[in-house]
Amino acid sequence: MGRALMAKPKLLMLDEPSLGLAPLIIREIFRIVAELRKTGVSILLVEQNARAALQVADYGYVLETGEVSLAGPSGELTNDPRVIESYLGLGGRH
Repeated sequence: MGRALMAKPKLLMLDEPSLGLAPLIIREIFRIVAELRKTGVSILLVEQNARAALQVADYGYVLETGEVSLAGPSGELTNDPRVIESYLGLGGRH
């Protein structure tokens, strides 16, 4: 990520930046992503950690078997019962 940022990109594409990292490092990665977003860098983020991704995203897409099954503003997806049940791990506690 540091190498990519040296070029001062207008668009940063990240594929699973949290994969295999310790929880502390994951929080730091997403803090950096949020800060970059504030500076005006557009970010295309592909991430299985739905909770973390939706916290830093403006808009999201949910893919199932390679097809877009849901799309919308991150706030709407975060509150969508289908996303909560399937991806946020809260089951019936929403």
